[in-house]
Amino acid sequence: MSAPQLVVHRDKELMAQAAAARLITKIVDAQATRGSASVVLTGGRNGNGLLAALGTAPARDAVDWSRLDLWWGDERFLPEGDPERNVTQAREALLDRVPLDPARVHAMPASDGPYGADVEAAAAAYAEELAAAAGPGDHAGVPTFDVLMLGVGPDTHVASLFPELPAVRETERTVVGVHGAPKPPPLRVSLTLPAIRAAKEVWLLAAGEDKAKAAAIALSGAGEVQAPAAGAYGRSRTLWLLDAAAASELPRSLYPPASA
Repeated sequence: MSAPQLVVHRDKELMAQAAAARLITKIVDAQATRGSASVVLTGGRNGNGLLAALGTAPARDAVDWSRLDLWWGDERFLPEGDPERNVTQAREALLDRVPLDPARVHAMPASDGPYGADVEAAAAAYAEELAAAAGPGDHAGVPTFDVLMLGVGPDTHVASLFPELPAVRETERTVVGVHGAPKPPPLRVSLTLPAIRAAKEVWLLAAGEDKAKAAAIALSGAGEVQAPAAGAYGRSRTLWLLDAAAASELPRSLYPPASA
């Protein structure tokens, strides 16, 4: 478990640009070391804002997009191409404009895919895909993610792990079907905390006043069942990337003045 580090930016636009630059550096470093990189994407306004910023970043072309594996932390269990699906939004924000290898874009199954409306079967299939990509030195039956990004919800949820629901209590499986999510749609597929914690680095993104209370709760020592964001951490680094509004309820002692 790595203790959380905080970086607070003036506003959400600057946060997105800085996070994009930070991600490019991580991908390039991983590719230089291993030949490839593995990143887990998140949806929502902050995740998509980061992807859009990455698309216009001056250093974008330093990434070898053909040697990048992309995974997702969660997905709305909706038909392929639905505008509410994270993968659909990611394609619009960035993915359709960079030369990715389609075989390395690991979208979660759709509700009109080979598993039909069976969200548990879809989750099990994604777990199998992760396990097949894992190597002997990897952890928890998933590949070693260089960076796993998570948006933090106003209720402290991350991925589709909502407070008190069964998915946040999962200790064995890496991917689960989520039923009755309090935020529509009710059916989702999500990585679990064991899979999240296998990542080298976990980045939690929070921008806006509506995220301030969630950040304060998650960073105050709350339990992960009540505040799932508190249970999301990486093996080598846990990084909270916030704007000033999202950090407004945090004690200033948690982050250095230079990061503001």
